[in-house]
Amino acid sequence: MVKPLFDSFWRAAAYCLHPRVIVLSLLPLFLLVGLTFGLGYFFWEAAIDGVRDLLNAWDLLHALFNWLESIGAGNLKSVLGPLVVIFLATPVLVLLSLLVVATMMTPAMLNLVAQRRFPLLERRRGGTFLGSVVVSLGSTAIAVVALIASIPLWFVPLMVLVVPPLIWGWLTYRVMVYDVLSEHASKDERRELIRRHRTSFLGLGIATGYLGAAPSLVWASGLMFLALAPILVPVAIWIYTLVFAFSSLWFAHFALAALAALRAEQQLAAAVVAPPADPTPLPLPPA
Repeated sequence: MVKPLFDSFWRAAAYCLHPRVIVLSLLPLFLLVGLTFGLGYFFWEAAIDGVRDLLNAWDLLHALFNWLESIGAGNLKSVLGPLVVIFLATPVLVLLSLLVVATMMTPAMLNLVAQRRFPLLERRRGGTFLGSVVVSLGSTAIAVVALIASIPLWFVPLMVLVVPPLIWGWLTYRVMVYDVLSEHASKDERRELIRRHRTSFLGLGIATGYLGAAPSLVWASGLMFLALAPILVPVAIWIYTLVFAFSSLWFAHFALAALAALRAEQQLAAAVVAPPADPTPLPLPPA
């Protein structure tokens, strides 16, 4: 099973350089950048003031601020509010990027993979747009609850490198598997593929979760150098978009190849168990 994973990985990486994929990534980019700066324009100051009021109400932090001022690092207090706001906004941005890519890019990229690599694969349409919406929203709600519940674990050494990617991986697996198989696989085929390849699908999702940490480095640079945030934020959003676009292509290549293999296996099994055709009876001799 390792070979199909790596084969689909390199194919997905190559498809990311396709002009159609690059153009498709621009629409979610413009949408998310516009939404981010629009919300920032209306709510940025209010969010920072709210965070500062909340931080000032904590006696422990108040003592920390006094200590920072005593050592000449009082400026960090003014930066902490924007840092917390951007830190809290990052998971929301990741979720929006995943859902926007799944809605606006995955169908087109799935068609690209199917036309170029699996042109003869029958489309049995076992999923619907409504089903995709239900799976996406339901899985997102569960992931958000899990993220909030796991926040205390983030302060345990190294757990922040394990827990969030696992949650993102599970969410990506849930959303992507349904979307890439809804057009070509029947319901029974989708269930069978999930049963057979659940570990591989989850592994793809977790790998995507760790790839999604790369844009956070750019985002962190925006936190450290807030003056560059108007430049760094669009860059981070575009990287998020490309990461999830790559994830869609990776899932598409792996899932459609697994579906083709499943159907070939079923056809072979049907040919083996099928009884031979009755021979044509010989005509009786005349009486």
